[in-house]
Amino acid sequence: MFRTSNAGTLRASDIGSKVTLAGWVARRRDHGGVAFIDLRDATGTVQIVLSDEAIAGDLRAEFCVLVTGTVTRRPSGNENPNSPTGEIEIPIDHLEILSEAAPLPFPVDSGERVNVSEEIRLKYRYLDLRREEPARALRLRSKTTKIIREVMSDEKFLEIETPYLTRSTPEGARDFLVPVRLQPGSWYALPQSPQLFKQLLMVAGMERYYQIARCFRDEDFRADRQPEFTQLDIEMSFVDQDDVIKVAERVLQRVFRETIGHEITLPIQRMSYRDAMRRFGSDKPDLRFGLELVDVTNFFKGTSFRVFQAPYVGAVVMPGGADSPRRELDDWQDLAKARGAKGLAYILVHTDGQLGGPVVKNLSERESANIATEVGAKPGDAIFFAAGQEMPSLNLLGAVRLEIGTRKNLIQPGEWKFLWVVDAPMFEKLEDGGWTAVHHPFTGPKPEFEKSFDVDPENALAYAYDIVLNGNEIGGGSIRIHKSDIQSRVFKVIGLTKEEAESKFGFLLDAFRYGPPPHGGIALGLDRLCALLAGAESIREVIAFPKTASGGDPLTGAPTAITVAQRRESGVDFKPEGKK
Repeated sequence: MFRTSNAGTLRASDIGSKVTLAGWVARRRDHGGVAFIDLRDATGTVQIVLSDEAIAGDLRAEFCVLVTGTVTRRPSGNENPNSPTGEIEIPIDHLEILSEAAPLPFPVDSGERVNVSEEIRLKYRYLDLRREEPARALRLRSKTTKIIREVMSDEKFLEIETPYLTRSTPEGARDFLVPVRLQPGSWYALPQSPQLFKQLLMVAGMERYYQIARCFRDEDFRADRQPEFTQLDIEMSFVDQDDVIKVAERVLQRVFRETIGHEITLPIQRMSYRDAMRRFGSDKPDLRFGLELVDVTNFFKGTSFRVFQAPYVGAVVMPGGADSPRRELDDWQDLAKARGAKGLAYILVHTDGQLGGPVVKNLSERESANIATEVGAKPGDAIFFAAGQEMPSLNLLGAVRLEIGTRKNLIQPGEWKFLWVVDAPMFEKLEDGGWTAVHHPFTGPKPEFEKSFDVDPENALAYAYDIVLNGNEIGGGSIRIHKSDIQSRVFKVIGLTKEEAESKFGFLLDAFRYGPPPHGGIALGLDRLCALLAGAESIREVIAFPKTASGGDPLTGAPTAITVAQRRESGVDFKPEGKK
């Protein structure tokens, strides 16, 4: 047996036991010829004592060692109440250095604050993960996936793997492509999701499928996105929206209960997409604070102020914002311009009830006298306005609302606010006047829109649902189309000809000729969910070896160029005959 015990599991009940431990030197303190060392392994740390300087030698941080000694009680007054092993220590009889450590690029000892760039941490990720906080995040992730598998087993789901090497299909983002050496000019695509395969599994009669699936999307780089990510993928036959939602809720309830001890009250609140946008300016509203938007379009009907002569005028109140310095008010203009708006109109309601700000001089007497009451502003508040087309204005006010919540500390720490957003639009208009599916082209219409969605696509609602937590979308799904006539009509709305549909999705459409069942599903983003559970600032904190915001891997140097020989062998430069 290499070792008899784990460092972090020893307690006062082990006093008198002879133990052999293995781990890393976390900290070393020398006092009067005696070396006190915190020995760390995956379970925690314990203090070992080396009285022989010859044995202690040049032992430094992160040396990997094997030690043997007898567990004793620490001298009175030397206990550490902040450590689970703080009552004991282990005088060492034997020490073996298993491997030495080079000088460290940053402190690994979890007791020291690490003030180093993320890129350096990721370059030495194997050292970073020895630290308590990053290691804890990965353990939480492991526990989360264990719970998920237990719940899905209890719910009689089958865990089924789907291919990573598949064909390129239009799913919204670009595919990562893999050349096929034995078929020059042919390419696999890494899946953006298991969407089509899980629907085929429903045709196959599997009925209840799940997978903790890796997905790949060649998207433009964003601050908190990864080109490869993980989702809990679920599909079910003979279900409606409520059936899928109930399964997802039971998964979330167990995960939160067993990881962080939070009890989710079921059923989770639901809100229509339209209400979410109208009240909060977002399809993923953060409900940890109120501060709803106010529609003042009718209030300003007939106004002489040209800016407010718009299809939509909305407002949001900033509590205590009237005393904002000019520099801060200018910052709000920058926020609006960064989102494509010309600016952000505002009114300051001073403590004496008088109105201030550049908008006031353009208001009528009636408008000035009643605007504060109309939007619910109190003396000392500021009112921000957006005017123009409805959706861009709502999106701007939603961003302003979130910024107000942050700046004014309206968000209570430790709160968990879940929400289902349902009844989203089925289609979205393109700049060229055509239509595209908001989710994907296999999302079904709500039953009441089955006959009209292709006649009036602008008002058709999808049989879809998104789960939101504290303003983060952590999952989404839909009831799928299983009737070929409805699928053909959807393709027609989005401008996909019969030939194009056959070329891109022929294998699925062919399967749907053989009695496909009504089915639906959902995917929950595991990275995002674990980041929220861990209180991490980024999903990178809960991924073992993540990419940076620019898509690079500082540890391995990926992505890298390939050799001329690799290019030739893989057929990357293959050109069909007759083409140059």
